[in-house]
Amino acid sequence: MSLSQSMVMVILAATFGLIAWGRWRHDVIAFGALIVSVVVGVVPSETAFMGFGHPATVTVAAVLILSRALTNSGAAEAIARNILPKDQNLHGHLGAICGGGGLFSAFMNNVGALALILPVALQAAAKLKRSPALLLMPLAFASILGGLITLIGTPPNVIVATYRGEVLGSTFQMFDFTPVGLPVAMVGIAFVAFLGWRLIPTREGGRATAADLIEIEDYVTEARVVRDSRAWGMTVERVDEAAKRHDVVVVRLISAGHRMSHPAPDRVMKSNDKILVEGGPTAIDGFVGDLGLKIVGAKADKKDRKRLTNAELMEAVVNARSRLEGRTVEQMRFAARHGMNLLAVSRQGRPYRGRLLTFRFKAGDVLLFHGQSEQMAEAVTALGCLPLRHRGFVFGKRGYAVPTVAIFAAAILASTLGLLDFPIALGAAVVVVVVVGVVTLRELYESVDWAVIVLLASLIPVGKALDETGATAVIAHGILESFAGASPTTLLVLLMVVATVLSAVLNNAATALVMAPIGVGMAAELELSADPFLMAVAISSSCAFLTPIGHQNNTLVMGPGGYRFGDYWRLGLPVTALAIATSIPLILWFWPLHS
Repeated sequence: MSLSQSMVMVILAATFGLIAWGRWRHDVIAFGALIVSVVVGVVPSETAFMGFGHPATVTVAAVLILSRALTNSGAAEAIARNILPKDQNLHGHLGAICGGGGLFSAFMNNVGALALILPVALQAAAKLKRSPALLLMPLAFASILGGLITLIGTPPNVIVATYRGEVLGSTFQMFDFTPVGLPVAMVGIAFVAFLGWRLIPTREGGRATAADLIEIEDYVTEARVVRDSRAWGMTVERVDEAAKRHDVVVVRLISAGHRMSHPAPDRVMKSNDKILVEGGPTAIDGFVGDLGLKIVGAKADKKDRKRLTNAELMEAVVNARSRLEGRTVEQMRFAARHGMNLLAVSRQGRPYRGRLLTFRFKAGDVLLFHGQSEQMAEAVTALGCLPLRHRGFVFGKRGYAVPTVAIFAAAILASTLGLLDFPIALGAAVVVVVVVGVVTLRELYESVDWAVIVLLASLIPVGKALDETGATAVIAHGILESFAGASPTTLLVLLMVVATVLSAVLNNAATALVMAPIGVGMAAELELSADPFLMAVAISSSCAFLTPIGHQNNTLVMGPGGYRFGDYWRLGLPVTALAIATSIPLILWFWPLHS
C-alpha cells in the first residue's frame, strides 16, 4: 500500500469517526477533511473545490428548492390534509399516513415530506385515542423508503447516478431506480403500516394520545415575579394553592440564584423570584396569567401583555438544520425578535426541569410557544421548526399549485427524453418558480440544507482521491480476499450490510460517496457489471432505520413520539433485513451481473 493510499484511508477513517462521535457538525468535519487532504497532497489544490460545482451537489440543492416550491404552492399540503380515512381503524390510518409519506418523498425532499404529514399523523393519533408513537416512527421510515423510488428521492441516488456517469460514461436516469426501489418501498411501507408498528415499545405510564403527549404535564416553564404581579407579596402556600387551582405543579423556586425545592410555606414571594412550574400548555398559561407572572425572556411592558391576551399556543419540533440548534433560549430572545414567548420545552417526550434560559436546543426537541397565531406561524417557519398542529388551511400561494407541479413535471420530462441534462433541467425549473414568485429569493436560500451541500462538496474530492490513488481497489481487493470463494450474490449482500451499518451512524450521502467507489472496485475485481453493485449501494445507503441519528426524519420524530435511542432498532432491524432481502433478487433481475 502506497503512502498516498494510506493517507487518504486514514483521513476518511478519521472523518467517519468524528462524524459518528457527533461532537462537531458533519459539514465542518467534512470541510476539515478536504483541507487536510489538500495540505498532505492527496487532493490537488486546483480541484479542491470542484465539489461545489459538481452535478450531484447542484441536483441536491435544486431538489430542495423545488420541494419548497411544492410546499409553498399548497399542492402537497392540500393532498396531505385529505389523506386520512373516515373510519376509526388504526391500520387504515397507518396505511394512509405511511403511503402519503412514501409518495411525497419519491418526488421531494424526505424531510419536507415528513413535515407535511407529521401534523396529519398527530391528528390521526388524537382521533384514534392512541399513542402518537405508534404512527410517527412508521411515518419516518415510510418517508425514507419512498426516497428509494426515483433519482431525486434521496441524495444517495443522485450521488450513485452521478458517479456512474463518471466511471461508465452515462448516469442512471430518473426512473432507473423504480424497478427496485418501488417494490422495496411498497413492501417496507406495508410491513411498518400493518405489522411492524406492533414492535414499537409501549411503556407503562406512557402518554396515550397526541394530546396527552403535548398537553399533559409535558412542560416545565420558568416564570418571574415582577412588582405589578399578583404573586408579589404572596406566601409560598398561596402560590401553591393557585397552582392547584390551575392543575399545575410548582417544581421549585429560585431566589437570588439559589434553588429551593422545599421553601417554607410562609415565605413571601419577592420581586425577581423565579418559579419553575410544570403542567400542560393551557394550565401553565392560566397560572401565569392569573398571578401576573412574566415568562422568562418575555417582554415586560403592559402593551405587549395586552397584545398577547388573546394569543394562542403552538407546539413545534426543532429541525436538524434549524437556526435554534446548538443555541440557548437566552441567545434567541424570542419575545424581542419574534414577538412570541417560549413557555417550555420537552426532550424525548419528557419535560425539561432545569433553568429555561440556559437550555440548549437539539434536533427533535418539542417547543411550546405563546403568541399571535399568524406571527408565530411565520416565526416558527423562519426558525426552521416544524409545527405539530395542523394549521387548518392550505399554506402557500393559492392558484400556483397546478403550475408548480407542471413546472416540476416538465423538468423531469425534459431530462427523461434527453432534451436536457438533469441538473440543467432542475436548474431551469428553479429559475421559473423564482421568477413567477412561488419561491422568494430569501426562501430559495433558506430551503437549501447548506450542511448537506458542504458535506457533499467537501467529500466529493476526497472520494475522488480515494479512487485516483488506488485505495478503492485496495479496499475492494481486501474484501474479496477476506471472503474468497463467496458468490457474487453473497458479496452484494455483504456490501449492503456494510453500507447499512455505516448509514446508521453517518449521513447517508457520506455513506454513498464512499461505498459507491468500493462497489465499483469489487465489480472490477470480479469482472462483473458495476450496475448491480451501484444499485445495492444506493438502496442500502438510504436504509438508515437502526438509530435516531441515521436520518433527519428519525431525529425529528424522537421528541413528538417520546422515543428512546434504543427503540429504533426494534422496528428498524426487520425493516432493514426486509429491504435487503427484497432488493437483492430485484437487483439481480433488472441489473444482471453480466452485462
